[in-house]
Amino acid sequence: MGCGNDHNDFHSGNCVCEVVRAIKDIQDNAVEEECAECSSCFSEPLGTLASPARREPVDTRVFVLSTADGSPFHAFFSNESNACVSIHFRVEEVFDNCCATLRVLVPGRREGGHFVPVNLISSGDKCCVDLTKVCQVERFRASNDCITVDLRCFCAVQCIADVNLGICN
Repeated sequence: MGCGNDHNDFHSGNCVCEVVRAIKDIQDNAVEEECAECSSCFSEPLGTLASPARREPVDTRVFVLSTADGSPFHAFFSNESNACVSIHFRVEEVFDNCCATLRVLVPGRREGGHFVPVNLISSGDKCCVDLTKVCQVERFRASNDCITVDLRCFCAVQCIADVNLGICN
């Protein structure tokens, strides 16, 4: 399984494809139910990854993808406050067997009740994601930027949180 290796595909497919398809189905079928105890990308319903005490509606399962070398896949979004790279995504569509349209999410944190974007770029190196800054991310906002990817190019997917981005409104 993984990383474009056609010889060990997960049930003749790609496990990252299957997980992203499952995330899309869970987002599309978001209904209020009791939260499950186990937390994974396959946990249903949408909202299971959110705090169990939290009862506000959610419309997005935030996830990150890892490349063959284990580094997080990143994409650009329209510049706001010099924070223009993200590793966080929302699946919008899965098509042609293993391609997907992903919405780039703006990583942020709360300061004084306001959303403040977190700049994930390493200060000394303008091309690399600073993994220590990823730990500062606690909130997300939808950008208007989407990227189309071939899911067969990724080795891992990790679900981060279920959040309400107001996408369905």
